[in-house]
Parts: sequence; structure tokens; C-alpha cells
Amino acid sequence: MPEGFLTTHVLDTARGVPAADLHITLYRIDGADRVELAQMRTNADGRTDSHILPADRFAPGVYELEFAAGDYLDAIGTPPETPRFLDVVPIRFGISEADAHYHVPLLLSPFGYSTYRGS
Repeated sequence: MPEGFLTTHVLDTARGVPAADLHITLYRIDGADRVELAQMRTNADGRTDSHILPADRFAPGVYELEFAAGDYLDAIGTPPETPRFLDVVPIRFGISEADAHYHVPLLLSPFGYSTYRGS
């Protein structure tokens, strides 16, 4: 059985703080289909309280994390635009190692974001 797992950490780089209470949805990509696997929110540290994809559900494949950035920016009082420049931020990535820890952080501001494979 695989022992890998998936985590994230969201940092609000415009304010220099963790992005608390940001909604995240995880999908597995299977050809043209997107299958929802999990939904959760970040805690006060910008992390989820549990692994997004725990070891018992972990498998190689293509996944997508969808971050509700627009809702988060609205909730913290960032002046709105119509439409907001960043609303939903999707990060599609591959998992190839069944026993690895995949950490996909998001560095977020109202007008940009970045990610990388963390540890």
C-alpha cells in the first residue's frame, strides 16, 4: 500500500501572513473528467488540519488543487474589482511516486501567485 500523502500551505504574500480560512478543493484528473476527492479550509497557519490526500487514498496520477482565492480576498476586505483579477486558482500537477510526500504550496496576492513542489 502507498505511504505517500499530499499537503499544502497558503501564504498571503501581500499581507505577509498565512491565508486562513481559504477553501480548497482537490480533484483527480482522469482524461477529460475531473473527480472531486476532498474539500477543506486552511487553518490559522494557512495549512489544512489533515492531509489533503492521505496515504490510504494516495495514488500516482494527475491532480488539481483549486483554491478559492477570490472568496478569500473578499473575506479579508481586499477592495473588489469587477471581475476580480484572481478568483479561482487551479494548480494541476502530477504525482509519480507512490511513497512520497507531495507538498504544493501557494503564495498568493490579489494580482499574482506562485507555487512549487515543497517538502
